[in-house]
Amino acid sequence: MLQLIITAIWLAAPAYIPNTMAVLFKGKIPIDLGKNFIDGRRVLGDGKTFRGFFGGALCGLFFGIIQINVAGLLSLPDFSGKYLVIASLAFGSMLGDLFFSFFKRRLKLQRGSPAPVIDQLDFLTGALFLLWVLDPVFFASNFSPVIIIILLVITPAIHLTVNFIGFKLGKKEEPW
Repeated sequence: MLQLIITAIWLAAPAYIPNTMAVLFKGKIPIDLGKNFIDGRRVLGDGKTFRGFFGGALCGLFFGIIQINVAGLLSLPDFSGKYLVIASLAFGSMLGDLFFSFFKRRLKLQRGSPAPVIDQLDFLTGALFLLWVLDPVFFASNFSPVIIIILLVITPAIHLTVNFIGFKLGKKEEPW
């Protein structure tokens, strides 16, 4: 079981990293450019910036490149030559966060308001969906139902732990 958990984390790491690192890139220009949607509420909000989006995604890509280079040394799935996979996971993570942020605004939830489950799985959902669309063969051969279930179970705990650490370090405004 431990090997399955390690494999799941290894496979999802290019999606985990962007979500964590985006906070460190706090930008000034929001992706929605301060615009409101037809319901009168912000499309995404000030917390979703170009700098955070691209900074986070590039960190995920960088980590994926490290994975490519160390894959031969470990008994873990090999990302060698799988730049599309890494990009799908990294950018899909950030897109999932944006997608669910859009719906949180529609639900009248303000920036920083807790949305249990959504907050912990939005980035993972986006990453897995984009990978499934762009490289269904890699997705099917590596993200078995067991791996996906493990990710759905452990990701909230990992997410909450990392966010709490970020909060204690003064990098996040709320601990969730």
